[in-house]
Amino acid sequence: MAEHNHNHTHGRGRHRAQLDYSAAFAIGIALNTVFVIVQAASGVLANSMALLADAAHNLSDVLSLLMAWAASMLVRRAPTPRYTYGLRSSSILAALGNAVVLLLAVGAIAWEAIHRLASPQHVAGTPMIVVALVGIAINGGTAWLFRAGRDSDLNVRAAFVHMLADAAISLGVVVSGVSIVLLGWLWIDPLLSLVIATIIVWGTWGVLGDAMNLALHAVPFAIDPSAVRRYLEQLEGVSAIHDLHVWAMSTTETALTCHLVMPQTPAGDAFLAQVAKELHDRFAIAHATLQIERGDHECALEPDHVV
Repeated sequence: MAEHNHNHTHGRGRHRAQLDYSAAFAIGIALNTVFVIVQAASGVLANSMALLADAAHNLSDVLSLLMAWAASMLVRRAPTPRYTYGLRSSSILAALGNAVVLLLAVGAIAWEAIHRLASPQHVAGTPMIVVALVGIAINGGTAWLFRAGRDSDLNVRAAFVHMLADAAISLGVVVSGVSIVLLGWLWIDPLLSLVIATIIVWGTWGVLGDAMNLALHAVPFAIDPSAVRRYLEQLEGVSAIHDLHVWAMSTTETALTCHLVMPQTPAGDAFLAQVAKELHDRFAIAHATLQIERGDHECALEPDHVV
């Protein structure tokens, strides 16, 4: 009879940065929400597709910040008999919905911009410049809120980099406004909106692909499954492993299950705890479940094609 030993590690300190930056998320969301409203209204009044495209991009920032903030709160929800992992996967579903809605919005903006390239319309350059300068200040200020945690937390680093990129895009809108005011280049407004739309699609497509992979329980891209397998196979006393699964429970947490065949060496709690710690430290796998088997019977889950 096989001996089934399970060990679970929960990474008690992994929420610290998210908890510490709740205020930063709240301030960033509030500032960017107000700015999206102002920017969209100004884009309509100035007849500027570049401002409207940038407003759509900044709306994606608000959604991204909301998703990261929501993930930091949902990850702390206790499991229930029905939702045994809690609500951790909500962040993956939010990422999917966010990406799909944003791609649809960008498609509408690009369609209008192409029509305006063929027939340029009057654009008020001065409001473009003023609003974009405000955007540089808001996006740069929001990035500053996350600067201290950018090296210690993935969500914080993503927010920091995203805000800096948005400040650069707003700088591009300033350049467009100046070109319209000084040179009368009306075509530069729809052209810039297409450039912004392309940047949004490029970033959003990656989010959509990542979210799809996580929703399908693929191994997160940051983890090399071959390296995980080699580590487990080389453990002292382990003659073989099977039924290895690595998947994301949320956008920030990874789980693992595996059967370790150990015919001779007894594996106690200390061994399992050490392996779980190594998986956490080496591969950022925070939730590991390991099953020990003596190998004196055939496991139904041993073949690779069996799930």
